[in-house]
Amino acid sequence: MMVLVTGASGGLGRAMAVECARRGYDLLLTDIADAPLLRIKQGIERQFGVTVEAKACDLTNDQELAAFFKYIDGEQIHLDMLLNIAGIDYEGGFLSQPSANITRIVQVNIEATLKVTHAALERRRKERFTIVIVSSLASQYPIPLKATYAASKRFLLDFSIALAQELKHENVNVLALCPGGLPTTPEALLGIAAQGIWGDLTTNDLGEVARKTITAALKGKRVYIPGCVNGILRILGRTVPNTLVAKLLYKRWKDAQGRWEAIGAGRIR
Repeated sequence: MMVLVTGASGGLGRAMAVECARRGYDLLLTDIADAPLLRIKQGIERQFGVTVEAKACDLTNDQELAAFFKYIDGEQIHLDMLLNIAGIDYEGGFLSQPSANITRIVQVNIEATLKVTHAALERRRKERFTIVIVSSLASQYPIPLKATYAASKRFLLDFSIALAQELKHENVNVLALCPGGLPTTPEALLGIAAQGIWGDLTTNDLGEVARKTITAALKGKRVYIPGCVNGILRILGRTVPNTLVAKLLYKRWKDAQGRWEAIGAGRIR
């Protein structure tokens, strides 16, 4: 089993890679920088004894992406699973962000995911292929102050469900992972803390998410929302008009971002 993991240097990407290695799968890891990838590669090989290839690539750079898949072809690597983990977000409302940040979210979360998925499918083993696309609990709602991010994750959710149906008869399964908060970086931890009790209730353990996601994907499940609270919030969100949901979430995120700024300023001092 050969698994391609994008965003492998991040917290969720690393957790997914470790879970795959624990199951005895070989790995092809990619992220934007070489050094973190090399550390993860060496650690996984030492601990689990599987084969790990690591190659840095900016997935939004067409030349680098073409070179990455040329490397795969040159090494005659055939893929059994793709874990699309790479993603990005920026804190702050739409007008508070430079336009480059807004388009960067679309480039990483949507464009890069589509390009990698298409290229990986062309290099899959024909017996069976599994894809995991990381959406978000944010995909379930229109979220003011996170409008572009939430919309990008909604795109990934709909795309995953549609692609799963399209490729069902070609032995390809596509799972959309929709987690709540994930303690992946200091910034993510800061954002979770700023949400108060809601941050605590909706945050997921990385190792558990990785384990249950791989299991669900191999069983043919199409959507996985970790955590009972998050599952309940998904159901509640479907029973309330989107305009009201947006109004309620605007207040929540406005308060949370105010606390995020205050906590961040306190840390800086």
